[in-house]
Amino acid sequence: MLSSTRFASLCFLVFLLCVGGVLSSSAPPTKIGKGYSLISIEETSDGAILGHLQLKQKSKIYGPDIPHLQLFVKHETEDRLRVHITDAEKQRWEVPYNLLPREQPPKLKQTIGRSRKNPITVSEFSGSELVFSYTTDPFSFAVKRKSNGQTLFNSSSDQSCPFGQMVFKDQYLEISTKLPKDASLYGLGENTQPHGIKLYPNDPYTLYTTDVSAINLNTDLYGSHPVYMDLRNVDGEANAHGVLLLNSNGMDVFYKSTSLTYKIIGGVFDFYFFAGPAPLAVVDQYTAFVGRPAPMPYWSLGFHQCRWGYHNLSVVEDVVENYKKAKIPLDVIWNDDDHMDGHKDFTLNPNAYPRSKLLAFLEKIHSIGMKYIVIIDPGIAVNSSYGVYQRGMANDVFIKYEGEPFLAQVWPGAVYFPDFLNPKTVSWWGDEVRRFHELVPVDGLWIDMNEASNFCSGLCKLPKGKCPTGTGPGWVCCLECKNITKTRWDDPPYKINASGLQVPIGFKTIATSAYHYDGVLEYDAHSLYGFSQSIATHKALQGLEGKRPFILSRSTFVGSGKYAAHWTGDNKGTWEDLKYSISTMLNFGIFGVPMVGSDICGFYPAPTEELCNRWIEVGAFYPFSRDHANYYSPRQELYQWESVAESARNALGMRYKLLPYLYTLNYEAHISGAPIARPLFFSFPNYTESYGLSTQFLLGSSVMVSPVLEQGKTEVKALFPPGSWYSLFDLTQSIVSKGGQYVTLDAPLHVVNVHLYQNTILPMQQGGLISKEARMTPFSLIVSFPAGANEGQAKGNLFLDDDELPEMKLGNGYSTYVDFYATVSQGAVKVWSQVQESKFALNKGWIIEKITVLGLGGSAKSSTLEVDGNPVNDASKIEFSSSEQKNLNGLVVENKQKSLMVEIKGLELPVGKNFAMSWKMGI
Repeated sequence: MLSSTRFASLCFLVFLLCVGGVLSSSAPPTKIGKGYSLISIEETSDGAILGHLQLKQKSKIYGPDIPHLQLFVKHETEDRLRVHITDAEKQRWEVPYNLLPREQPPKLKQTIGRSRKNPITVSEFSGSELVFSYTTDPFSFAVKRKSNGQTLFNSSSDQSCPFGQMVFKDQYLEISTKLPKDASLYGLGENTQPHGIKLYPNDPYTLYTTDVSAINLNTDLYGSHPVYMDLRNVDGEANAHGVLLLNSNGMDVFYKSTSLTYKIIGGVFDFYFFAGPAPLAVVDQYTAFVGRPAPMPYWSLGFHQCRWGYHNLSVVEDVVENYKKAKIPLDVIWNDDDHMDGHKDFTLNPNAYPRSKLLAFLEKIHSIGMKYIVIIDPGIAVNSSYGVYQRGMANDVFIKYEGEPFLAQVWPGAVYFPDFLNPKTVSWWGDEVRRFHELVPVDGLWIDMNEASNFCSGLCKLPKGKCPTGTGPGWVCCLECKNITKTRWDDPPYKINASGLQVPIGFKTIATSAYHYDGVLEYDAHSLYGFSQSIATHKALQGLEGKRPFILSRSTFVGSGKYAAHWTGDNKGTWEDLKYSISTMLNFGIFGVPMVGSDICGFYPAPTEELCNRWIEVGAFYPFSRDHANYYSPRQELYQWESVAESARNALGMRYKLLPYLYTLNYEAHISGAPIARPLFFSFPNYTESYGLSTQFLLGSSVMVSPVLEQGKTEVKALFPPGSWYSLFDLTQSIVSKGGQYVTLDAPLHVVNVHLYQNTILPMQQGGLISKEARMTPFSLIVSFPAGANEGQAKGNLFLDDDELPEMKLGNGYSTYVDFYATVSQGAVKVWSQVQESKFALNKGWIIEKITVLGLGGSAKSSTLEVDGNPVNDASKIEFSSSEQKNLNGLVVENKQKSLMVEIKGLELPVGKNFAMSWKMGI
């Protein structure tokens, strides 16, 4: 849906003038106060340490200091350390423990003193992988890696530091860490990063969920993820670690080349350190804590088509038919709010989308395996004849201001916002989802505008005249509103760089002095709104038919990946935005939200034909692949241009062949957090050239996409880390990279370069126009050895299950897991499988029809092929052939041998049964 803020750029300027020169305020002092002293420390019964800190000297800027703090430090697992600092005397706001389950720190002590039962005299607290150390006066702490003594975090400050000591006030918290100059940092989102995936020194990083278009660079966008990964390479050895500051309040993070400083407007310091040391291990440890990514249904990995402006059902029917005619794969058709009656949630427009005709359409597409998803915005129309509103009022589910529901405006006009921190709201929401599903059997829900977005600011009331009621453009505020500045929650002493302009934090959202269930302030809970709605929506969908939910959310927080997928919001149909989409996608993999993608061809304005060609060649390999466009843009479905249709058939054709691989990556994400789309350094952490690479990406560990991202180009300069790479579109073509190198590849308009790395076994199927039919085609395996190899090994895996089941796991009778292995030694080639839980795959009748082995040394002549110990005779349907591979970058392979591709066709190997195959290459 369109971002209201985009149309308000002039309003921003006027507003800033009206509130009086917010941006012209003098820069805050670099160093505030003298910090704290550690006055006591003890060991707790469960092996943690508990300390008390006392303020050294008061300072007035940003309000009074909190005089006494409680320090709690615990090695929670072998590779996770927690450092928690809060007010020692009063309970403070923290991310609710029921939203993000975790261990509660010890209850606050009623007295502050020096005497303790188990005083500690050492200044180091060692775990399996990490070591916590501290200094007492002024208090600071450091975290080191035990294996090599490397300091990962160090909050101490001296005269030479650009930052000061730790500050802890009610509405201003500050802490910093020193960093080595050559550290590579990733994360701290959501924002659009013009310099690529690596954090860039002196760029602003503000975290506060905001409905501001993703075209705004270095600006706080829809999600808040206060976590970063730090990758360092010392003497050729790479180590990565992660740092999470679990805090939902607005914050600025200042990254200099040798330090990083947090400035937060509330909450507590709740740090979690993840030891790694591999990048994949960091994400594994992080998602083990915040929640493993949600299992996705198989169809969600197919292609999705959406548009704001499908004015009636016949337009939607035509879109589905035209995709079929153009022979472009399509799994899911979406509606923005065009299906609604006056933009009201959980309703149907009786004229444009009559229920009887919509149900007939859904029955037709469901019968062939297609799915249907619609949008839901959180704002509930204030309308006494609207049942959703009536039931919401009866259950008292809305966010309040001075005892009354807080009035805002979104698409239907005047709205109230549900309070998803209230258990009654979660139940009411579940009931509304159930009622809507009985009206329209949708297959998933798209929750948008949940930052939360508001077309007005401040305290509003309904005007006497007409306010939009869901019929007009709607984004211009028509309520009678006045700014709220009377509380310190609406006008905090420290101004974060909200919307990149230091606008008031209540601008175009819920007033920050409004309150939620149990008196929780919007000031504290603001950035949790989309997260809490995702949890409520997930619970609602799971309770419907016991099926695996699919939810797409615009606003996200730490842990959102456990419940929802994400798209990167309102982007622009430009070459720059195409490039930015890769960095944002890769960041969300690090954030534990691996099911992510951008609006293909751009949300607005109209893309050029060439750009749309190139965008589908990238978007076909986003984990979440969807074309979506704005109401005011021309139509941009992939069949609108014949050239784009050709590129789509090519790129999406490959995606649909790769669906079993993508689905296996979905399983790996669910059990270990492993991102589906990854930066190259995840597989090549010691290869420093890949650390800042933001124009290529990996799917899993071994499939590399190297797209064209510039206008008018018919070739692409791609980085190939050390090893052998094989083109997935032409398996006879290889790149042998000695030590890593850039190679210029041909890339005419309809070509995207996708390569497979050595030592891999890639499961594929034959593709199709719908994932349901593609899923039942025969399998093939591609085995890749280093080019010209006499010695080598490869492996891969495959996960299969009933994708409608809520849980994605082995052991339930409805799933199968297969490990594939291959070796070559002195010309003897073996390929085999080991199957776990064979029943499901056997019942489905899946077979492997072809195995292709790449990179073999020797000659085309080979000895007898054996399958499961039985020689294959001439009468068999099995065909054995070989061909020479072309090395595109001209490097000589090992021993100057030819590199051969061997193809074995006509197999009928059951996927659910162990097999073994062998032969010997000629000399």
